Amino acid sequence: MYVDQGCDSLITLGTMIKETRKRCEGVLDTIETLACLSLSCKHTLNRLVQSELAFLSRLSSTDFTTDSEPSICVNIGHLEAVVHILQQPNISGVSRVCKTIGLDNTTSKGVHVDIVCTFEGNPVWFIVSDRNPKYISWYGQQESSRDKGLRARAQLLLEVAHQSVALKPFSIVFFFSNGLDRFTIEKFHTEFGAIDLTSKFCNFDFNFSKELGGEWIDILPRSYQHASVLEIKVTCPQDVSKNLTMANPSIKPSNTRLSGSFGDLISQMVLPDNGKLGGDIINFDTTALIAIVSGISNGNTQKLLATPDSELKARFKGNTEFVIGQAMSEIESPIHMDINKVICGKICIICESVCSEFKELVLMCGGVNEKLRAEQLLKALVVTPDCPSVRMLSLPTTRKLGLKNKIVFGTGDHWHAPTLTANMGFVRAVLQTGMSLFTFEHRPRALIGD
Repeated sequence: MYVDQGCDSLITLGTMIKETRKRCEGVLDTIETLACLSLSCKHTLNRLVQSELAFLSRLSSTDFTTDSEPSICVNIGHLEAVVHILQQPNISGVSRVCKTIGLDNTTSKGVHVDIVCTFEGNPVWFIVSDRNPKYISWYGQQESSRDKGLRARAQLLLEVAHQSVALKPFSIVFFFSNGLDRFTIEKFHTEFGAIDLTSKFCNFDFNFSKELGGEWIDILPRSYQHASVLEIKVTCPQDVSKNLTMANPSIKPSNTRLSGSFGDLISQMVLPDNGKLGGDIINFDTTALIAIVSGISNGNTQKLLATPDSELKARFKGNTEFVIGQAMSEIESPIHMDINKVICGKICIICESVCSEFKELVLMCGGVNEKLRAEQLLKALVVTPDCPSVRMLSLPTTRKLGLKNKIVFGTGDHWHAPTLTANMGFVRAVLQTGMSLFTFEHRPRALIGD
């Protein structure tokens, strides 16, 4: 929270209210453009901004005299900074915004966390401050029970983080939009081992914009050039290169040159050296494997669309419209191109459960060509044991949070690898629990007996 100070003038106060209202409207417009946010998170942010607008509406010039120094105590700067972070390209899997996370098995009210999300593949909590650095205290005011200082707040956040299971973060990131003094930064480093993340945040010259008359206009440009971003580690990531060995070391890539977009896609996958993993990893669920080998994805859309309706209904039963929709989608945008962008240069893993399910589905529903592609695909993948993360297993098993999916997505989460999936129903169910999850979405494809 911050205070805008003006001169002794009712005109200046009116201008301050008007400009602050514009900032609120700009934030509201920007929130609607944030694809990383669920409807629930957007609702929370919109409610907070609307609260600021309601406060501004209640202000009137009669509240002040010309002898007073008018000021507006608002929180829009904090919300601007939160939205600025949400626009960063390395932010995904946002599950909570501006919520309190409590201590387990205690009567404590918990701690306020501004963003629970995935940052560069790891679950992270963001704490955001828009205060003037002059008013940020490391030790706090001893006589004040409300201001415990940054040190005490960081300690409480770590205590809650260590006790959390489903929401346990890899790290806590403090974002100070107006920077910090050297003393406080040094204390973060020496007492908590914090590291500087400022260079990982782009677009520090930032404008909130609003659409008027079909054109976008800037509203009160906001600069984050002096921001300080500090990260405190909560847990250590798995050392993938040492702890994960290939479960299928005998499988070698075929010497046969694969043609078409399928061959191009396989050529982008990287196999580990000496059966050990290292570098960038991506986890596939069964839907991703099916999408890669499907005849729809491999040049059979025109043949499928030319098939008589009676034959299609006999083959696909009630899923006919679903399959035809996939064929039309493939014509408009080939799915191999989309997947290529995600997996290029990465080691692609699947857990044993996915491997078994994929083989069964291809055996039952796949055609000759789909079975051949499935065989070649498995040679380019690393099969790992089922090893779901502790935080994923801590979620209750329900109809929407099935154990099978918790094993598949949890294995990716265990190795800090995103999961490529079309199962967005499960992803949404996880995010609704408040747990962030690193995933890439792909459009669904079905086996067509090609």
